[in-house]
Amino acid sequence: MKKREWLIVLLPLFATWGIDRITKYLAVDITGINFYGPLGLVLHHNHGAMLGLFSDLPPVLRIVSLSTGGAFLLFSFGIIQYLLPIKSLVLRTGMSILLGGILGNVTDRIIWGYVVDFIILGTPEFKSPAFNLADALQWVGYAMIVLALIRESEILWPANNVRKRYWVNPKFQIRYCLTLMGVGAGFSVISAVYSYTFLRVTIIDLVGNNVRLLDQFLIPFIITFTIVSFFFIAILFLLGRILSHRTAGPLYAFERFLDDLMDGKIRPLKLRAGDEFKHLEEVAVELSQKIKQLREEHGQTVEQSDEPVTDPLISPDEDGPDIETKEQASVNE
Repeated sequence: MKKREWLIVLLPLFATWGIDRITKYLAVDITGINFYGPLGLVLHHNHGAMLGLFSDLPPVLRIVSLSTGGAFLLFSFGIIQYLLPIKSLVLRTGMSILLGGILGNVTDRIIWGYVVDFIILGTPEFKSPAFNLADALQWVGYAMIVLALIRESEILWPANNVRKRYWVNPKFQIRYCLTLMGVGAGFSVISAVYSYTFLRVTIIDLVGNNVRLLDQFLIPFIITFTIVSFFFIAILFLLGRILSHRTAGPLYAFERFLDDLMDGKIRPLKLRAGDEFKHLEEVAVELSQKIKQLREEHGQTVEQSDEPVTDPLISPDEDGPDIETKEQASVNE
């Protein structure tokens, strides 16, 4: 991804959020129900999620959980954009539009405590539930994501880029995952202590040490925070598994390449798309050329094969992704 391509991907996120904010500020002046053909305008305060879902939950649990969910999606969006192994501008842009719409509604909950809906479709007798521009644009994002998954499924999940297992070096990978989870758990504990203390002291200052009110606000807060923290730590575990997987596989493949090289077998090294240490492919080419030259100078036979050395996670009947540098091509020739 080049800088210009990142701009193409991220600009719709801010554009969707900005357009949604502008239309909602204009909608606060709407009075009554006004129809212009099949399009109607009405001011409606949605205290739940999309189409009023979860509006019966307690206000603290509803507003805090839905707002925090938006922040969690923003965190997940960054991780997915980083981990995607292909460019796929349609998929990435669709995700940006989807997230922009979600953040537009999250901003409403943070500022007003409810979402402003103002669009209805149909007739005065038969009309749809009220929604806003952010809701409509979210469906555009969904459509782009589905379209990209259908059109680019073979690129996203190529058969020659599939590994048999994720735990190539369990000791290293588990330690890596536990480290990330420990950092996430520590951050969650710090945030929990600060947030709980701040909320409790604020309630006591406003209404006194009222046990009933404290339980009414603090218990939903604890439940919500615990659920969010659990999913946050679980995401960190999955992230650690993927990142450690991208590190352990290439190192093991390079070890196998060195073993073959010491036995007089010269083969190209191919790593999986998305792996770290891609420069090892070029290092392998240089080592192969030098070893080949030294053995020929000493009159030793050289066993050369076009079959690539891959990591142990790629199926035996698969050669890995068709990634070949110019130097590798010259060696193969």
